[in-house]
Order: sequence, then C-alpha cells, then structure tokens
Amino acid sequence: MMSSRAFSRFFAPVLLAGAVCLMPLTPAPAEAQNNRNAAAMPPGTPMSFADLIERVSPAVVSIEATGSVDPRAVPDLDDIPPQFREFFERFGGPGGQQPQRPRRSQGSGFFISAEGLLVTNEHVISGADEISVTLPDGAEYSAEVVGRDAATDIALLRVTGTDRTFAYVSLDRSPSIRVGDWVVAVGNPFGLGGTATAGIVSAMGRPLGNTQLYTNFLQIDAPINRGNSGGPAFDLNGNVVGVNSAIFSPTGGNVGIGFAIPSDLAATVVDQLIERGEVRRGYLGIAPQSLTADLAESLGLPRDRRGVLVAEVIAGTPAAEAGLRNGDVIIRINNETVTDQRELFQRIGAVPPGERVELRVIREGRERNVRVRLAERPETEQATTPSEPAPAQNELFGMTLAPADEAARERVGVTGNRGLLVNAVRSNSEAARRDIRTGDVVLEAGGRDVSRVEDLRNAVEEARSRNRNAVLVLVARQQGGVRYVALSLDAE
Repeated sequence: MMSSRAFSRFFAPVLLAGAVCLMPLTPAPAEAQNNRNAAAMPPGTPMSFADLIERVSPAVVSIEATGSVDPRAVPDLDDIPPQFREFFERFGGPGGQQPQRPRRSQGSGFFISAEGLLVTNEHVISGADEISVTLPDGAEYSAEVVGRDAATDIALLRVTGTDRTFAYVSLDRSPSIRVGDWVVAVGNPFGLGGTATAGIVSAMGRPLGNTQLYTNFLQIDAPINRGNSGGPAFDLNGNVVGVNSAIFSPTGGNVGIGFAIPSDLAATVVDQLIERGEVRRGYLGIAPQSLTADLAESLGLPRDRRGVLVAEVIAGTPAAEAGLRNGDVIIRINNETVTDQRELFQRIGAVPPGERVELRVIREGRERNVRVRLAERPETEQATTPSEPAPAQNELFGMTLAPADEAARERVGVTGNRGLLVNAVRSNSEAARRDIRTGDVVLEAGGRDVSRVEDLRNAVEEARSRNRNAVLVLVARQQGGVRYVALSLDAE
C-alpha cells in the first residue's frame, strides 16, 4: 500500500495544477464549446479517414515477385547514403542487392485502369520470373510487365488470365499538394496486406542519392515499411499524389520519414510505358557540374551566379555537334533557369530525343545562345581497367604530379596526349581539401590543356596576373567522370 507521504508526492503536480483553478468546473456553453472545437480542428482536417480508405482500398493490391536479382536493374549501393541504403537492402523484401541469386520480393501496387493495368516500383519486380497480384478480396492473378523505368523506379504491370473488371484509382497529373497537407498510404507492409496509415507531407523536392537524378521526392511522415514499396499515397480526395518508394532508416524500421515519387512524374512515365514499353529521354552529351561559389569566382563570375558548368563535352554527341565547350556555363534551357546539374538532367531528360532545345551559356564572360538537337540517352559506359601510375616528378597544391601516360589516360577514359597524373596528395593540402585523389588526372588548367607540370605553373601565374583568387583545373577520375576544381592561389 502507498503511504500518505508517497501519495502526496506522487500526485503533487496534479494537485498544484488544480489549486490555481478558481472557476467552478461547470460545462462550457454550447457556443463556446463549438468555438473550441473549431480552433482545435482546422478546416480540412478529417474526423476519420474511414470513408476515404473504404473507397480507395479495393484498387490497392499486394504483389509477390519471384526470380533472381538483376544487378543492372537496381541502384549501386555505393552511390546511396547508408541511411537510404537500408531501404534498397530491406524495404522491397528479403534478399537485397545479391546478383543472380533467387529471391522472393513482396510489395504493393494499385490499379489505374478497369482492364487491369497497375503501377508499382521497378525494384519490387526487378529480376522477377513470375509475378502474382493479390486483391483485397483474396483473388490472386498472374501479371506481366508492360514496361519499367529504373531511373524513376516505376513499373507498369498488366493482370493476365481474367476478364474481370477492376476497381481503379487515378494518378493526379497536376497535384496541388503542399507541405502540411494530409496523405494516406495504403499497402502491404510485411506481407500483411490492406494496411492504411496517415500523415502529412513533411517536405517536397527531396533528392535521393546519385542514382535517382530524375526524381525529386515527396517526403511524408505517414508510416511506411517493408512491403509498402509501390503502394499509393492519397490526398483527401482519393487521388494518388505519390508512389511510395523509399524510407530513411538508420535501423531498418520506420522513423517517420518516407519518400514517394510525385504523381505527375509517375503519370508521365506511365504514359510512355503504355505507348512504347520504355521511357526515352533526351541526351545532351556533357559531363555536368553544379557551379559553386569558388568555381564561379575562378571563372571571373559573381560568387552568387548559379548554373551548370560543362566539365567535359563528349565527342560525337549533340553537345559536341552544337559547339558546346569545356568551361561553358549553362544558365537556361528553353528560357527556364537551371541552377544545378540535377535540374539539368531533369530538364533535358524531359525533352523527347530528336527535339531541339536552346541553351543560354556563359563563355569567357559573355552570354550566348546554343541550339542543340538532342539524342536518346544511352546506357552507362563501362569503366576501364586500372594500371600502375607513372613515377612522381613535381609538386603543386600538395599534389605530386607527372605527365600522364597512355595507361593512366585510358584508366580515366580520356584521349589525346594531355594530362598530369596525380601520384600522391599531401594530407591537409589544398588538393586534399578539394577531394583530388591519387590516380586522378589533371586535364586542363585555366582553360588550356596541360601535359607538363610547367603548363600548370603557367596557368597559376596567368590567374595571378588577372587578379583571380583561384585557378580552375579539370580533373578526371576512374568511374567518377570529370569535374572542375577551383584551387586557391593563396595555398600555392
């Protein structure tokens, strides 16, 4: 039994709170009570999601895919932050990224037509030999792949072997959803089927790793877990505003941060998959790099200038044919401002191959227009095999440099007789701070090719004579492409 002293100490906060209440505890007038309810429950907040869930749930299905993982059809885990990597290893079902090993994957999907077309995530059915779809009423059907797009993680399936008419929902092609709006996720977490959760849109336009360049995700706090992949996120009108795709999870469980592919992007992809079974994207043919303040200053531009720096023009591509050059800065595409390389990928990718775009570029401090007829985006090129580096000869900015030999140039995928091989990088040096590494090849300095250490020294002196604070160098790396780096002259 609790003592009187312990009882008083345990309930002291409650009693103290009650002591300050001098008004009698009588029911509030009806009008005042209604006002309080209105203040606590803003317009648009539902008392219950039951009617909405009852209306849309018949269109949401569970998907089971069996087969083997295709290593070409899932993102490279090394390119994904560890917190998001958990999703690709676990979210879509057991197995993770294990090339050519049998796996059974469970996910979700939803019908978008009465004839049995349904949307899910590409990673749910990646490497599948057989796909089965289970409806809320327990009916099970086989499904075939109509088309898939790994770049946006969208797949389109069709139910086979039945003439049944299916309940379906619609992708919102012009969503007006905002941060703070309610969303309801319906799906198949952990194989349980028919589970609904609710939350709000907590952020918009979220990037997710280097492999998802064509998607700016909705961030939602409606709990989604393994098996929710490919399921819909609904607004309060029952329209699909997102396709659930990923979670942020240090532990593998839900921590209230999920990511959905926006419905307008999903609808665009689905249209192409219906029409031709694949997605075709425009291709420019450059290695792009977001323009940082340091890079802008080294080019003689204002530090707050935004755009995309052309780190390399790839030979034989539309960019090369149109006359783009290394060091050009792209600031607009078809009169729309472009601020970083992700935006450039999305704008160019949204234009069908064969169509022309007009680029506004800055070259040597002056703006000009360049018209380019885009090609179709090719498959990723294979990297070359590493070779032994050449002997060291000189040092600048903390880099030990030597003329690059043919093997070094081949390793980083460049041609010609140019380049300085980085044989070593001193810790805490300017080169180390700019993430230049052993094995990299310096191709240009100050806009000119370099093949001798003296070429780099001359570029440094020229930058000093022009009152620049940095010299701009072009650096190539195996499997990392090329990028510009601004090396501070104060550090040399």
